[in-house]
Amino acid sequence: MNSATGLPSIEAIVIGASAGGVEALLNILSPLRKGFVLPIIVVLHLPDERRSQLAEVFARRVCLPVLEAGDKTPVEAGTLYFATPGYHLSVEHDRSFSLSLEDRVHHSRPAIDYLFESAADAYGPTLAAVLLTGANRDGARGLAHVKERGGLTIVQDPDEAQVATMPKAALDFHQPDHILPVRGIGRLLVELERIAC
Repeated sequence: MNSATGLPSIEAIVIGASAGGVEALLNILSPLRKGFVLPIIVVLHLPDERRSQLAEVFARRVCLPVLEAGDKTPVEAGTLYFATPGYHLSVEHDRSFSLSLEDRVHHSRPAIDYLFESAADAYGPTLAAVLLTGANRDGARGLAHVKERGGLTIVQDPDEAQVATMPKAALDFHQPDHILPVRGIGRLLVELERIAC
């Protein structure tokens, strides 16, 4: 724990979002500077037909390199990863990605819980997990698991979220370290990265 700021030293950031998530994510990620060192791994629920352009849309608006997470690919620093449509995405203990076709969770594949729980097991207290706007309960259990493993948990303020169901479900489940508006989340990620450098 960095005593000056009271913030932990983080090695990776995972973000989950559903309805309203593209806008929220762009607001958080667009201001990040070139050379941002932490990997950011995102599960975003989208209707099937919208999914394929995700990496391209973000690549135009974000300074970080943007990739779709591939099976067995190692998690690289300073890269923004999106879960591949139709597959659950998890992080293995050797910090590489794993894709699976297991059953949907909360009607979703990729599911946020899947990513959050596996990343919590891989990174423990050096993981920061962010849950944003969305219309279902996915992510609540995963976020609680991150907390159990000592990670940092951040939930978008439900009053600000485009769809409050997902942040509210998380708050029903556990008390996160931070409840913030989108702008505040962006600022916090910048702070976490500054400490990690």
